[in-house]
Amino acid sequence: MLKQHFLMFAAYNQWANERIYEVCEGLTDEEFARDVGAFFGSMTGTLNHLLVADRIWMHRLTGEGSPPKSLDQIIHPNLAALAIARAAEDTRILEWVGSLDEEALAGRFTYITVTDMRRISQRLAPALAHLFNHQTHHRGQAHTILSLLGKEPPSLDLVYFQRTEEGRAFA
Repeated sequence: MLKQHFLMFAAYNQWANERIYEVCEGLTDEEFARDVGAFFGSMTGTLNHLLVADRIWMHRLTGEGSPPKSLDQIIHPNLAALAIARAAEDTRILEWVGSLDEEALAGRFTYITVTDMRRISQRLAPALAHLFNHQTHHRGQAHTILSLLGKEPPSLDLVYFQRTEEGRAFA
């Protein structure tokens, strides 16, 4: 049952990111980089942070990939390259969650924190809940940035995803 729940959130995550990036395609380079006072300053900073955090968590969870060194690292300063990397990471997350079984979801894992280099051991399911909640939190900031830039942000409510053909598989 947990696997279905997290598969829904992985698919929703991919869907919501695609919608944000679609609207971002209409931004100029200056708008994409403009500091509007958000937590990570600009759309560039916010979307890079989301990718950074997902790469850090996926490294913790899978042991694969090279995690970024800081939470505010700019992996790709331009939207085109960032969109390609985002799509690849969303596919990676969806496929990895799909590979899990209920036993794995009930298990524990251990990792080293980025900010203070502490060793943490925790259950997998709550960590996945954090990963997807974190995405939603910062996508909300990206949504606000689009509004501040005078763009029409997309509707990202989970229920709208659940009403799509893809989302109905999880409803």
